[in-house]
Amino acid sequence: MSTRHRVPTSRRPRLSLIAHVVAGTLLAPLPALAQQAPATPPAPLKQEAAKPAAAAAPVPAAQAPAEAPVPVESTVTVTATKTTNRIDRQSYDVKADPATSNDTVADTLNKVPSVAVDPDGNVTLRGRSNVQILVDGKPSAMMQGENRAAAIAAIPAADLDSVEVINNPGAQFGNEGGGGPIINLVMRRERTPGGFASINANVGTEGRYNTSAFGSYTTGRMSAQGNVYRRHDGRDSTGETSRERIDPVTKAVSRSMQSSNGENSNDSAGFSGSVSYNVGEKDVAAITASFSESSNDSESLDRYRNTNSRGVVDNEYQRTSLRESRNRNYSLGARLDHKGDQPGEVFKTDLRMSGTDGDTDARYATAWTVRPSSAGAAGNRQDNDTETRIIDFTGDYELPGEHGVFKTGYKVARNRSVFDTAYFDVDAATFGERPNTSRTNRFELTDTTLALYGTYQWRVNEKWGVLGGLRGEYADLDMNQVTTRIHATNHYFDAIPSAFVTYGLSDDTTLRLSYARRIRRPGQNELNPFVVYRDELNVSSGNPNLQPSNTDSLELGMETKLGKVDTTVRLYARRDTDLISERRFFIANDVLLTTRENAGSSQSGGIEFNFSGRATPKLTVNVNGNIGYTEQTVLGSVNDGKRSATSISGRARLAYQIDPTNRFQLMLNAQGKTLFGEGYRQPVRTADFNYSRNLTPALTLLVNINDLFDSQKMESITETDILREYSLRRFGGRVAFVGLSYRFGSFGGPGGQRRPMMFGGPGGPGGPGGGGGRGPGG
Repeated sequence: MSTRHRVPTSRRPRLSLIAHVVAGTLLAPLPALAQQAPATPPAPLKQEAAKPAAAAAPVPAAQAPAEAPVPVESTVTVTATKTTNRIDRQSYDVKADPATSNDTVADTLNKVPSVAVDPDGNVTLRGRSNVQILVDGKPSAMMQGENRAAAIAAIPAADLDSVEVINNPGAQFGNEGGGGPIINLVMRRERTPGGFASINANVGTEGRYNTSAFGSYTTGRMSAQGNVYRRHDGRDSTGETSRERIDPVTKAVSRSMQSSNGENSNDSAGFSGSVSYNVGEKDVAAITASFSESSNDSESLDRYRNTNSRGVVDNEYQRTSLRESRNRNYSLGARLDHKGDQPGEVFKTDLRMSGTDGDTDARYATAWTVRPSSAGAAGNRQDNDTETRIIDFTGDYELPGEHGVFKTGYKVARNRSVFDTAYFDVDAATFGERPNTSRTNRFELTDTTLALYGTYQWRVNEKWGVLGGLRGEYADLDMNQVTTRIHATNHYFDAIPSAFVTYGLSDDTTLRLSYARRIRRPGQNELNPFVVYRDELNVSSGNPNLQPSNTDSLELGMETKLGKVDTTVRLYARRDTDLISERRFFIANDVLLTTRENAGSSQSGGIEFNFSGRATPKLTVNVNGNIGYTEQTVLGSVNDGKRSATSISGRARLAYQIDPTNRFQLMLNAQGKTLFGEGYRQPVRTADFNYSRNLTPALTLLVNINDLFDSQKMESITETDILREYSLRRFGGRVAFVGLSYRFGSFGGPGGQRRPMMFGGPGGPGGPGGGGGRGPGG
């Protein structure tokens, strides 16, 4: 492969945006039936609650020992399981959900509107899979590639302050790590004077357990906090796959079957901490550090049976697999916030270094009933080592003026990844290992990003507000396939615009219109050209010729009250071009190669809604959902046709306060049909249950039951000209936990009470914005 230096001409901005939206009135009876209990907002917020979002005045930078809130961007608060809507995002306060003392981050994300996490840890938002996950507004190595699934399944939800969903990211957000919508995990912070701590401990069915602790101490100019956790979990799984391979010339059909049973055990532990200090009256310095380690031990038995087009069995065997995986994550960070001479003037600089080291050792043993002539050794071993290193240096400057706020910033980042796979054939007699060169490779990728952005938020008048931004981003990719001595480079430059408009229709109704253009650059695994072995029927390979895909998205939202019910409704439309899609080919008999290619386009739209209120003084109801339409190019079809689907997804949370000390909640979740390049996934429905009892003001008993009806599964159907496949996987099913949560120390605030949180916190449409943590840097 020759070295390439180019800026692809196919990636120039396009002015057209195809919008296919579904509009309608949903859940009309609910507003009339629901009554919301009045919340008591803190006194300083009452006056602001009557102002439209667009008219909110700049807020001077805070002088607390920890991070200062971002001025102006905090614009409106909606009480919908404590939802905080800002001009460019929705923030969901998760701290007061009783289940967080047992849940992981993955469990919590599955409760956020339009977000779904499948049992493999894959995250989607409104059906989109190229989702970036940031931590406190910054990229982290543990949230990239295959590391992400393990991380979100290990980190306790109790460490979260809020989850921010950013469907149309503004100019301050980079495009590395996915380039699609963003989920920002805002980690827990305690800034009130004094000390505070909490301890959670839970035991579950089949030997599961987890513990976590959080503590903070603030005095004078200094604030320190930290958390530790330990978790042991595991899930059994079963699966079956039936496949039909169609000869493109004769149309003859060959069939194969695969069934599997697996057991796995997961252990994880970690800690993180931060210290911040007010240096004089204008500067705040902070340092952060974290480390975590996780392991996964699994054992599986797979059975394969293949018949040729005449129905004769030509390959039948069973395969046992033993797999041991270890993964370590670490991060270091330093930050300095400087308050300028002008009211609200702030300069922030942030340096983060993070990394992951992973090692997987897998051993395979095959026993043939019908052995094909092409079969290899009966025993094999595969060793995979992965390394990721990220250095991220950003700066942000913010200056409020008479009519608006100007913000600018820069970013310098370097992301280096190494994938090293060694494969060995094991001699059945001597157990000696011989390298299998056809399945051994090393791939290195270095991604360097330079970016500048600028935004201006203009308060046109008391009703209108506008936020416009432009980001210039240069990326340099250096790819080195060490095994085959192939080296290639590529360069990209993109100018990425965004725009947001708000209109205060009334004191409790706000309209929002937003547009954003995003660039999705291919990830590490998608670029590696070497064929990686999965099992005897499946291999995978990346594509170094992949070009970035473009996304244009448009959204119109309304936040209001219907009777006493806080209501949010959003219409959205999206178009993707040069779509990076999964493509599969048969390369030998029934061996299927999975790769990626730029193939066609996708357009989608829909309506998203969120209703929250009290049906009775004791019953709180939150209903949210999404009705979406998707149309995309069908891969593997000579006719280059289109496939479309209408998907209905929704969640309902019912929380009932039995008496002052007892409460339960039921969470119902339904995910609709979703498309991928060659097929679709069937809908999934699950339910979770939580019960809490306050034994004392500081001690709470908790019971959690996940997947109440044992209904979780993954069902996929592939339909192309040469392949028809049905795949069904089921997982460990219903899991129950019993635990205790204890809080002690100074809670801060009047009367020793902490600030109100989920289910009846302060605010309403047009009220002050929350924000929960600093905004992301350049």
